[in-house]
Amino acid sequence: MKQRPHSESTSSADGLNRRCFLKASTMAGAGFSLASYFKAPHVLAAEIAGISDQLELNAFVEIGVDGAITLYAHTPEKGQGIKTSLPMVIAEELGADWNDVTVVRAPMNEARYGQQRAGGSTSTPREFDPMRRAGAAARTMLIAAAARRLSLDPALFYTENSRVIHRNSGDSLPFADLALDAAMQPLPDMDSLVFKARADYTIIGTHIGDVDNHIIVTGGDSLYGSDVKLPGMLYAVYEKCPATYGRVVGANLDHIKSLPGIVDAFIVEGNEDVTELLDGVAIVARSTWQAFKAKQQLEVDWDTSKASKDDDQEIFARAQAVAAAPWPLDNQIAESGSVENQFNDDFTEVVSGTYKFPYLAHACMEPMNCTAHYHRDTNTLDIWAPTRQPGITLNSMASVFAIPKENVTLHQMRMGGSFGRRRFQDYSCEVTAIAKRFEVPIKLLWSREDDLRHDQYRPGGVYAFKGAVSREGRVVAMQNHLIGPSVRGVATNGTRLGPDEFPALNIDHYRAAVSLIDTNTPTGSWRAPGSNATGWAVQSFINELAHVASRDPVELLIEMMGEPRWFQEGSTGSLNTGRAVDVIKLAAEKSGWGKTLPAGRGMGIAFHFSHAGHVAEVAEVSVDSNNKVTIHKITAAVDIGPVINMSGALKQVQGAVLDGISTLAGLEVTLKDGVVQQDNFHQYTLLRMKNAGTEIDAHFIQSDNHPTGLGEPALPPLMPAVCNAIFAVTGKRVRQLPITREGFLV
Repeated sequence: MKQRPHSESTSSADGLNRRCFLKASTMAGAGFSLASYFKAPHVLAAEIAGISDQLELNAFVEIGVDGAITLYAHTPEKGQGIKTSLPMVIAEELGADWNDVTVVRAPMNEARYGQQRAGGSTSTPREFDPMRRAGAAARTMLIAAAARRLSLDPALFYTENSRVIHRNSGDSLPFADLALDAAMQPLPDMDSLVFKARADYTIIGTHIGDVDNHIIVTGGDSLYGSDVKLPGMLYAVYEKCPATYGRVVGANLDHIKSLPGIVDAFIVEGNEDVTELLDGVAIVARSTWQAFKAKQQLEVDWDTSKASKDDDQEIFARAQAVAAAPWPLDNQIAESGSVENQFNDDFTEVVSGTYKFPYLAHACMEPMNCTAHYHRDTNTLDIWAPTRQPGITLNSMASVFAIPKENVTLHQMRMGGSFGRRRFQDYSCEVTAIAKRFEVPIKLLWSREDDLRHDQYRPGGVYAFKGAVSREGRVVAMQNHLIGPSVRGVATNGTRLGPDEFPALNIDHYRAAVSLIDTNTPTGSWRAPGSNATGWAVQSFINELAHVASRDPVELLIEMMGEPRWFQEGSTGSLNTGRAVDVIKLAAEKSGWGKTLPAGRGMGIAFHFSHAGHVAEVAEVSVDSNNKVTIHKITAAVDIGPVINMSGALKQVQGAVLDGISTLAGLEVTLKDGVVQQDNFHQYTLLRMKNAGTEIDAHFIQSDNHPTGLGEPALPPLMPAVCNAIFAVTGKRVRQLPITREGFLV
């Protein structure tokens, strides 16, 4: 793929007219053979048109008279690889040579490009067909141009390697020679488009490096929000109360203003009902360093009377008390069969288990940041936002600052990680509040301490299970009770258990309930929301049932799936038991499940369905006499439909596995008097490189189902697979994360 400076290109063929087209087609001549036209200078069209070297076929595709192909990537990029994979789909249907392709970030314009958001592993399933249509439509126009020029049936042509090829003779025309004529073709009927057969793919399913790799490695352009540099720009920091919802009473502003490089320091009055903009003190300086140094000397008098007083130990104690209480009928979300009868049956063995999971931070590699330039005379705003959902950013500007959405120009920046964090718009609201006081661009930068202390945390909680196993070793009944926090009376996205969560529809006697405990600490989506905890707890407890039943865990999982079927008929977004069984079997086969292992080594398996992805993982671990856990190998089997970019898919699986290992090994956020106790990586101990030597063996089932995303599905099975392997070695069940709470070290 060609490298070119990163930009938001606005070139188009709007200036082309019918006269130019007729002039070009007349000179090309209807009687020309493909061979003779191929010998003509490929700049002919440009010489005739004399107006543009980039010709637009549709919103996503431009073809230059020099053969360069520009494809527009409209979905926010946060490391998931979507800026590469979606253009690959266009290029595949177009019949392009990837070496001719340059990918450019599209400007924010949903009227032109459709939805421009990312999250929940939805970009691929939502955009796969639209990108196929964009590529196929451009291909159809190129073929129509060739067919018209030669007075031949379009059915006699196909595209490959950036050329239109005649099926019978093999003669061909490069896209460059047809670009002008193609741009003048009417857009084809979208319903008439024919997509390529999967067997004919030459780009989809291959290994393609990220289109931004060169820029990332060389630092050659402003890809990330942290990189933005604008003329006259000033730099800001923002200090909020350590306990959420605290208000500013006063601060040593005069002293801060006297420090070197400080332009201003002032109090921003927030709104305790609008979490995106809380009370704080802004410091604006001529450099980042000056702003950060001044913040170290800032002294703020906080009113914490209405601030959070949360203590995580107290929250968990309340959750454990709810778990020990009688079954909460008022909070029940699912019921089938007669669970109580099975529990009271003399011919079943009843098993109980309670699993506790902690609060977690997102800890994106790039802390929150944003740049804004407010124009007071027109009430307009330019904002350079590393946001995964630009529409929400625009909504926040309208609701918090009364800046109409049509008055905001949003420049979409690549994100240094998100994992759910960059949906929330506190950083964009803070910089806008500051920018409204100035005539120049303001760049807001959070420190790592800010990022950890003021996150939208994955909520902690408790799962309380009870299950019944028959004398034949079958799981005949199960109940699942999730107890987690709500925030100010509102259920959080991270405390989520669906009524059809596995094994709700796989077992005759089942019930589930969700009980909420009111808290005051902001929570939100964290990679694979809900599933990140549900997968660990449910798959760990099913492993407990397998042990009690004296069953092989693989055999029991397959048995619980039953006959192949969709849980929601016709919906590829629902669990399919046949696909589940396939990945379970594949993971077991590729890992050598059942093989003889050295002393002190064991294997564990887990399956989870989330975000439309079916994933099973097997962990092979050893535990020494000091309870030091070594994770030797993770074998992952994945069915997300046809993989678009194999390189990107492998990175997502590998990244999810390492993320999962990091999480179970030692990550937790603790609270005292409403204040997060971890403020940097010496306390929030992410996995270090020296401990990241796990072999990761990923296998993909290239099914014919609609493709789905992979940013999240590979994470949930990792933690239960490892914990089940620890049990296989030690006989000790891990019922609390991180595993350091159970006396293990990674």
